[in-house]
Amino acid sequence: MEVPGAETQTSVNGTVGSEAAVPPEQPNQQQQQPPPPNAWQVIKGVLFRIFVIWAISSWFRRGSAPQDQATPTGAPRPPSRNLFSKDTLMDLHVYLSEKESFTEFNVTSAVFWEQRDLVYGDWSSGANGDGCYEQYSEIQVPEGVQNNGTFYIHVYLTKSGFHPDPSQKALYRRLATLHTSRMLNKYKRRRFLKTKNLLTGETEADPEMIKRAEDFGPVEIISHWHPNLTINIVDDHTPWVQGSVPPPLDQYVKFDAVSGDYYPILYFNDYWNLQKDYIPINTSVSALPLRITFCPLSLWRWQLYAAQSSRSPWNFLGEELYEQSDEEQDSVKVALLETNPYLLALTITVSIVHSVFEFLAFKNDIQFWNSRQSLEGLSVRSVIFGVFQSLVVLLYILDNETNFVVQVSVGIGLLIDFWKITKVMDVKLDRQNKVAGIFPRLTVKDKSTYVESSTKVYDGLAFRYLSWILFPLLGCYAVYSLLYVEHKGWYSWVLGMLYGFLLTFGFITMTPQLFINYKLKSVAHLPWRMLTYKALNTFIDDLFAFVIKMPMMYRIGCLRDDVVFFIYLYQRWIYRVDPTRVNEFGTSGEAPTPLPAQDGPASLTHGQEVSAPLKPEEDKKKD
Repeated sequence: MEVPGAETQTSVNGTVGSEAAVPPEQPNQQQQQPPPPNAWQVIKGVLFRIFVIWAISSWFRRGSAPQDQATPTGAPRPPSRNLFSKDTLMDLHVYLSEKESFTEFNVTSAVFWEQRDLVYGDWSSGANGDGCYEQYSEIQVPEGVQNNGTFYIHVYLTKSGFHPDPSQKALYRRLATLHTSRMLNKYKRRRFLKTKNLLTGETEADPEMIKRAEDFGPVEIISHWHPNLTINIVDDHTPWVQGSVPPPLDQYVKFDAVSGDYYPILYFNDYWNLQKDYIPINTSVSALPLRITFCPLSLWRWQLYAAQSSRSPWNFLGEELYEQSDEEQDSVKVALLETNPYLLALTITVSIVHSVFEFLAFKNDIQFWNSRQSLEGLSVRSVIFGVFQSLVVLLYILDNETNFVVQVSVGIGLLIDFWKITKVMDVKLDRQNKVAGIFPRLTVKDKSTYVESSTKVYDGLAFRYLSWILFPLLGCYAVYSLLYVEHKGWYSWVLGMLYGFLLTFGFITMTPQLFINYKLKSVAHLPWRMLTYKALNTFIDDLFAFVIKMPMMYRIGCLRDDVVFFIYLYQRWIYRVDPTRVNEFGTSGEAPTPLPAQDGPASLTHGQEVSAPLKPEEDKKKD
């Protein structure tokens, strides 16, 4: 098996589940997986990831090595010019070969396309009047390529009348010949998930796939083919200065070592090639379709494509850690191709607003718990259960080998949930009573403001009522998962069952706080800013859940969150807040009114205190 060693020539296709384990024509195994992403989820996630990647990678990013902008003599380099001036007549030569270095100019079978008398900067010729030319052919697959070998395309662009073969001294000119190449086939990792029914030991996986998993291991690298490739020539005559071309453009601008001028930019554009359209190559494939399109490209559009194809800042982690599934790589492209432009613009705008609301909700949530002095009216058990939820999600994505970015985001969320535990409970290290006489003992106790109030009683009562619903549902879901879903093992079954259950019924854990509000007849203790931002995000989700095609379970999930929040709003309406009441921080909603100065007996003597009439306890509870 011939596999190139360079990472830039190997595409990572890491997916969780059976989609990565079998080719498209094979039946998929039944897996517990969330539904595929849609346009709204994709754009929202991309915007959030852009912010997270920028924030975190800025801590790791090091300044690139300074480029040499001076000549060997120390003088600054002068601006360069394009070796092919505008309206230059050119000839295009396209060759196919299994070798990275091409010398087979006289082999007829290596020639794929020759196009004469092209005009540099021409945007009006061609069959469609857009300056584009196209060549389509069925090519015979060499035996080496059938056995996971490499297949290269070599593109030569020469001024008219010249030949790309250096051995033809009379027709070859170095400054009149531009050469670039790339590998046509793409290597992807195909993962085999050995799953089975834990009760019967049977699996629906194809026997051939099981045998390949035993022969090649859990990960197999397979060559894939895409039938389309666009070669863009950038219509650019910018006076670039060698050593000062900004990244990532610097890797495409080639300067001549002698003259200092630069060659025209040839760019292999496969941005719109969807991952789902790649064809696996094996010994049964004898011919493959190939369509090459040659088109001019403006400078600003080339900059956009170059920025999109540049290596992610997460690549410092290595491709094994930062890998994306086919669905993740295609989702944005499909959204741009298939979504109505006006709806797409609205989606992007609202996605930005959604991301802002998410950040504000996160900020206010941290501020609320950081400054909270009393736990009266707050469900501590819900906070503890939130830690359990986050832990299950993290263990589930680690078991299913999700990409590193998702693992980091979930891990940070779990750390924040652990931090909340220190705010709702007294967590201390007991250095007197050590474990095994070495390690300090960790002690966790309820805070006094929680124990001394009626909140603890109502919180325990709410979770007792909740257990009457949750435990039967959990039992039924566990039996269903065990009978009808395949798993890698008992550990995976437990995690998959808990994850699926929390995904479906996790909203029920929001109800204990509603019960405590009902018992206390008050909502003044809630973080209303954070809840408001989250509610606005939920309403945005509702809008797109019915505008954009989404799974029915996602729409139901948005609706049930709305129901819970509307109950919160109803409680806020019936349990009015008294602005004159002093809260646990010693402040009230009313500005203090200065007492008027009086003369005579009615005036206050020095040191006399003014006290407001005390409110009955019944009125306070009604507030």
